[in-house]
Amino acid sequence: MPSSTVNQEHNENLLTQVTEYLDAGSSVEIRNLIHSLYPAETANILESLDIEQREKIWGVIPPSVMGEILIRVGTEVGQGLLKMTDRKDLIKATENLESDDMVDLLHSLPEPLLSEVMESIGVHERNRLESALSYDDHTAGGLMSLDVLTIRPDMTLEVVMRYLNKRGGMPSSTDSLIVVDRSDHLLGVLSLSDLLTNKPSTKVANAMDVRVRGIPYQMSATEVAILFEQRQMLSAPVVAENGRLMGRITIDDVVGVIREEADHSIMSMAGLDEEQDMFAPVMTSAKRRAVWLGVNLLTAFLASGVIGLFEATLEEIVALAVLMPIVASMGGIAGSQTLTLVVRGLALRQVSSANAKQLLIKEVSVGVVNGFLWASIVSIIASLWFQDMDLGLLLGAAMIINLVCAAVAGASIPIILDKMGIDPALAGGVLLTTVTDCIGFLAFLGLATIFLL
Repeated sequence: MPSSTVNQEHNENLLTQVTEYLDAGSSVEIRNLIHSLYPAETANILESLDIEQREKIWGVIPPSVMGEILIRVGTEVGQGLLKMTDRKDLIKATENLESDDMVDLLHSLPEPLLSEVMESIGVHERNRLESALSYDDHTAGGLMSLDVLTIRPDMTLEVVMRYLNKRGGMPSSTDSLIVVDRSDHLLGVLSLSDLLTNKPSTKVANAMDVRVRGIPYQMSATEVAILFEQRQMLSAPVVAENGRLMGRITIDDVVGVIREEADHSIMSMAGLDEEQDMFAPVMTSAKRRAVWLGVNLLTAFLASGVIGLFEATLEEIVALAVLMPIVASMGGIAGSQTLTLVVRGLALRQVSSANAKQLLIKEVSVGVVNGFLWASIVSIIASLWFQDMDLGLLLGAAMIINLVCAAVAGASIPIILDKMGIDPALAGGVLLTTVTDCIGFLAFLGLATIFLL
């Protein structure tokens, strides 16, 4: 059985078990179960419960793991949990967090709560965190951890091992040590495998990998994720403009970015925010969705306006009203396929001005091939259905026109929106639907008006 299926069943079983305990009022069983889970599992359960049930679960969670849970739930769910949290418990929740997780949590805290938490931290650590808080969440600077192990190139591996033994531990997800000069400029990295397999007398300078390049702190989180995937990295140093080491990014941070990007793409296509609480109050959810429904209503009226131009034609040939949804629907599906492909390409930086023309030509060619294929099929069906060969041919011609236009729109709309700084996943679908509906109706009813009346 695939691991993803096993994990899904495990999460479903946990949620079922929790809801059964809640319904039965079994507080002891709930406490024992929650205390046995990983923070990520508890976070998933909290997001899957309504607000009243969520409060009961949150009440049995020890402060020592609250911080790890808060950074794993959506923003809106996290804000709700913060309102349920005693301030003393929240301060305790920050004590065991690593620097990057601490920064994530601090970003979510409102004033004056943020000031209270910062006051509880030591001066040195507070200065480090205040510096990290100045970076945008969606950049390498916002992702990086300040917990790094640095060594000098003139040290021997034996000295490095003694240093690590004396230190007594390493930051989580450490797969290499970062080599810097006396001014903290990045020189390279020493992997733990090279540290353990080379002779103890070997100098760090002779064992380190000098090919490693630091990630600029201004690089976007999406670019960082792509870089990790392309180079198959587990961690990477983050540097300032002058090459000075600032921190490091680990694979767990990148996994979070990938998940956020996936959630954003899916939710944006429906005009929703991935950080919204699934169990938010009814009126709150209704108000948010009303805006997007209003936008779609305007586009629907536009398509209806196109149909209204051919009212006389529809009164003369009723069969047109039966067949015209076919043209619009086929165009919408074909355009959505292209749109999804291009939006993904833009997200992965596989589509740019360098290859946009070739992609457009390819998608138009696909539209022509599929247009003629399905136009032939629907022409035959419509001709037999209504015993009218001319009607079938016009339907086929309109479908070819709409599928080609859908390919052009599906390829060009996201690229244009991206150039304008507008999220193509958010606005692309509405624009595409408007184009394919209007062109589909216009082509079919226009051809019918010209040739059948």
